[in-house]
Amino acid sequence: MNRTSNTVIGFLNILTLISSIVIIGSALWMGRSKTTCEHFLQKPLLVLGLAILVLSLAGLIGACCDVAWVLWVYLFFMVFIIIALLGLTLFGFIVTNHGGGVGVTGRVYKEFKLEEYHPWLKTRVMNANYWLTIKTCLLGSLTCSKLSFWTPIDYLQKDLTPLQSGCCKPPTSCVYNTETPIQQESDCYRWNNAATVLCYDCDSCRAGVLETVRRDWHKLSIVNVVIVLFLITIYSVGCCAFKNAKRPQQYGFPYGRYGMSKSRPGWDQSWSRWWHGRDRY
Repeated sequence: MNRTSNTVIGFLNILTLISSIVIIGSALWMGRSKTTCEHFLQKPLLVLGLAILVLSLAGLIGACCDVAWVLWVYLFFMVFIIIALLGLTLFGFIVTNHGGGVGVTGRVYKEFKLEEYHPWLKTRVMNANYWLTIKTCLLGSLTCSKLSFWTPIDYLQKDLTPLQSGCCKPPTSCVYNTETPIQQESDCYRWNNAATVLCYDCDSCRAGVLETVRRDWHKLSIVNVVIVLFLITIYSVGCCAFKNAKRPQQYGFPYGRYGMSKSRPGWDQSWSRWWHGRDRY
């Protein structure tokens, strides 16, 4: 029974080891994918995956080999990861609480305004160098190519992704081919029908990128809550495993099938030694 916690933490760390590989793979895929151009979450996912991978290996070694100092290091860094994840999750919910888009009358899709998003996110996409990287990625992706075959009826009946809504068409409110100039929003003047221009320099395109980030980050925050609860469970079991690994070293008793795992023998151990005729500790 005393090794139950070691077995449990070993099994749980196998699960976290597999999860860390999935997280690292997702981060690497995000960096190489041609269908998405926002990499806000790539580095946090990669760091999280590597941290969980190292901790899982340490937990397996400490629990399976009864190495007390490895378990101590494991539990020490586990506290920092739990605190960091709690902070990241709280920050993620605060940042993703803004935005969401506005419905367009007579349309299925939504349109997105840059001023609706959190200032921290807006600062990122307003940086010229950073936006040039995203714009280059968008030009090389298939984001807008699918809309080249759409008819006006398709725009009335079909939905658009945030990137397609913001980057591949002008705002619905824009009016063109009028004899009398009228005051319109700035994105209407940035639009160009050329495939290499479109609305890639529009604020609506930046808002579309931020909406994609917002949705992904919101999902990640929910996953983080589950991970934190799981890590707290592992931490609790790890404390028991640490005590089991430390106890034989403190009191000098052998640990194993015929050894004594407590500082003072309990009735069950005394009865077992009497039953099997063992008089030694």
